This record gives sequence, C-alpha cells and structure tokens, in this order.
Amino acid sequence: MDFTRRIRDRMMRNRMMFVYRGIVTNVNSLSLLMLLEREMESSEFGFTGRKRLFMFVLESLQNISRHTSRNDYARMSVVAYSKTENGYSVATGNVMDADNVPDLRKRLRQINRLDPKDVRSVYRKMLESAELSNKGGAGLGLMEMAKKTGNKLDYDFIKLDDNYYYYVLSKTVDSAGTGINSKPEGKKFSGRTIHGFEKLLSANNVYMVWSNHITPDVGKEMLSFTETKLKEDEVDSGTKRKVFSILVEILENIAKYSPGKSSEKKYGMPVAVIKMEGESFYVTTGNLIRNSKIKNLKSKLDHVNSFDRDGLKEYYREQLAKQKSGTDSTGNMGLIDIARKSGNKLEYAFDRVNNLYSYYILKVKVEDQDN
Repeated sequence: MDFTRRIRDRMMRNRMMFVYRGIVTNVNSLSLLMLLEREMESSEFGFTGRKRLFMFVLESLQNISRHTSRNDYARMSVVAYSKTENGYSVATGNVMDADNVPDLRKRLRQINRLDPKDVRSVYRKMLESAELSNKGGAGLGLMEMAKKTGNKLDYDFIKLDDNYYYYVLSKTVDSAGTGINSKPEGKKFSGRTIHGFEKLLSANNVYMVWSNHITPDVGKEMLSFTETKLKEDEVDSGTKRKVFSILVEILENIAKYSPGKSSEKKYGMPVAVIKMEGESFYVTTGNLIRNSKIKNLKSKLDHVNSFDRDGLKEYYREQLAKQKSGTDSTGNMGLIDIARKSGNKLEYAFDRVNNLYSYYILKVKVEDQDN
C-alpha cells in the first residue's frame, strides 16, 4: 500500500500519467502508441499535435530498439508520458554501450545547433546521400524528429559504469504540435527523473503504472497493452485470463466510484499499478471516493473477505442466481469475482483527504492456481 501512495504522489508531482518499464518490441510498441493516442483524443489536443507527437513516439520506440544493449539491461528500458499545461511530454530511457555514446552525442549536438529553418534542407540532403549510421538510420530518425516538431531534442547520458550509459531522450509538444523547450536557455536537460523511475519500478518489480483519469477508451488500451505484455512474457493461459479479467473488473471499480476528472485532478488522480513477483501478479489501483460511500463499500469488502475459497464460490453462485431472477443485486458482484478469480483476500485502505473525499486503494494478488 505504501508503494502505491509513493508512486501516486511521485507521478502527480512530475505530472506523469504513464510509465512502462521493460523490453520494447515491435508488437508492444503498437499498444504503447495507442494508449497515448486514446488519451490525447479525450483532451483538446489538436489533430496536428497528435500526429506530430505520435510520430515522435514511434521514432523514440524504434530508437530504443536501435540503441538498447542486447543483455539483461534490455528490461531497463522506460517509456513515459506526461501531461503539461498545454501539451504532452514523451520520454524514453534505455541502456546503451559506452562505445556508441560519443557518436550519438555528436549527432544530437549537431542537430540541436541547426537553425530551425535549416533542418528540412539538411534532412533532404541526408536522404539524397543515403547518410545512414551503423545503427540503421538513427541519424535520419533523429533528424525526422527535429523536422516534425521544429525544435531541439532534449537528451542526457547517465553513466552506469565503464561499459554502459543510460540514454534518455525527451520531447515536449504543445497542442499545435510545436516543440517546447523543457528547460530555460542555457540550462541542461536532466534525465535523472526518468532514470529514477526506472530504479523505483525495478526495485518493486513493477512494469506498468498509469496515473490519470481513466476513460473507457483508455481502459481498453490498458487492457490491450496488458494482454500483449502477458503474451510476450509467455504467461500461461489460465493466469493470463485471471489477470485480464481482474483488471477489467478493477478498472470498472474505479469508474464506479470516480467523483469526476476535476476533483481527481485537485485531490488525487487514479492510479493503476501492475507488478510481477515470481509466479504471482499484483494489480493495485487507487482512486478518489466520496466519504459517504465508504461505509457501504467497506462492508462489502469485509463480507467478501469473510469467505474461504469454497464459501466464496457458493456465495458467487447465489448472487448470480439472484441477478438472473431479476432480484436486486447486492451490488458487489465485481468484488466477488475479483476475489474468486484471484484466490486471495482483497487488501484495501481508505486514506482520508478531506471532509468530502478519501483515497481508496485496492490490491489484488493473482496466483497460478485453479479456481
């Protein structure tokens, strides 16, 4: 529970809405792209802005593939989305060989020294001369980023040891799709925040965090991304179905108690955290809830937790029969289903925010066992 509070506060403090830590592949890249696309659709972000940022994300994900060292460090890659006052920021981080840093740093410096009006002409010359780097077009990719967003690229190289660096690339784009300098002139961009998130998620075995208002479309993309990730990790089909169905229920649980986007922004954004330890998955969510709803919800949670596995199955069948017969539901079928499929008690907490709201945290452990 404490980690959920920490990650929520840290995400809100840095205006981050999504962080993924893990191997970036061609398959999960699509889900990562679509998650941002769905979020932008629910905002007032213009079409041109969405298109340009979408391109930057695509190139950034390919950039990770080009520069990530093919060893255990591959899982240290990070993709992070942030919401600013007038746009979005996208940052990626990955480990790369120290030998490749000088050339990449040189290319980035050359691009950032270009006058904006010269970027397109230099880009055309590179295309005509087929000037490709030994990393398969990384130079052209970086130029493409600069050309589309019309601004300098923020980057940092953080030394890990004599052989490896952590490379962070970032871009902030406004609603019109124009790049925004993230730092005042003369002040160096730092990738420490992204690297810090990587270390925090690694230490807690977390691979995905969402902290923002959850619309139905965003929820669908979160499910799609999770399904893709579970498939890539070769999780057995039974556990995969449980995690997926529990996430469906738990996202609906957030929507059910949400007091609205404006209240969430002021008092506490929803958060969804997925982690894996050994053969067990943990799905944890947090969301704002009206204090007037807590007593009834707590009663339902405690009632569900009072059953053992066999008792919970019987209770589920009873409530399902009542629903089919048209009798008013007890309103806790979702909670029953979560507990039944997880095979564990539901951990929860209510942190009082003020006289009107509290922050409701629900943690579910999913184990590989028959239900």
